[in-house]
Amino acid sequence: MCLAAIAIDQDRRFPLVVAANRDEFLDRPAARLGWWSPSPGAGEILAGRDLHGGGTWLGLTAAGRMALLTNVRRPGARDDDAPSRGTIVPTWLRGDLDADRFWVRTALSGYNPFNLVAADFRRGECFWATSDEPAPRRLDRGLYGLSNAALDTPWPKVTALKAQLRDALAESGSAEDLSTRLFAALADRTVAPDAELPSTGIALAWERELSPAFIRSADQRYGTRCSTLVITERVGRRLVTHMFERTFPAGGGLALLRHASLRDWPPKYSDRETVSSHTAPVADLADGEPPRRTRVRSLLRR
Repeated sequence: MCLAAIAIDQDRRFPLVVAANRDEFLDRPAARLGWWSPSPGAGEILAGRDLHGGGTWLGLTAAGRMALLTNVRRPGARDDDAPSRGTIVPTWLRGDLDADRFWVRTALSGYNPFNLVAADFRRGECFWATSDEPAPRRLDRGLYGLSNAALDTPWPKVTALKAQLRDALAESGSAEDLSTRLFAALADRTVAPDAELPSTGIALAWERELSPAFIRSADQRYGTRCSTLVITERVGRRLVTHMFERTFPAGGGLALLRHASLRDWPPKYSDRETVSSHTAPVADLADGEPPRRTRVRSLLRR
């Protein structure tokens, strides 16, 4: 991903929402959203797939893990022989290490600069980690934004998407309505003429091309490949999570939409130290009763 806004426990009806764009070279092959296994014999993840590096930019597992990754824009720090950063996400999703031990292993693997937001809802935990910091930072309930700098760095498109997500949560009466509003926010190609653009070591003209939420470079070689939403909704006493992916053809034309639903996801965190490997049931969304105003449990352990 190159842009993401994440709301955790900010709304009773929608306790988890992720809205994200993946920006990449348009000729880099990729598969659309679906269930697939990162390696023979490994469990499946729900994600798009980079067919060049073999990894992904955003995904989740039925057992309760989720992760998304962005690059850190630093032209002079790139090592062409470094492993693909996209392999970090499936490694987290299919692993069982806690955040600290996972981070030690990842930090020593020689990746180019990156950000990672990773959650294990069975532990009631979410954290942000970056190659610029020695340890992961635990995230609490909140609204977060991320692009190609540190978490919540106030780039114009990060600030705008966080505000649009906040407004969409307040104004949406259904998951369908919320998804419509968020897809519109992710499709925004505008940037204010007086916006204070970041300085990341690239030319100002290129910086401006990369400043909208939705990108298409002038030479048509680079841009937004897909927009992804993760929306968890309380339906009666249950949680139902929808994952939407809208992919954009390199040559223009109609965007393609895929949608998957998971019942009882995210799973409730355990109060025990040992985390079960239980797999949550997966199914299409079924009709349910309207949410009741009952006491609800947060997704993250306090």
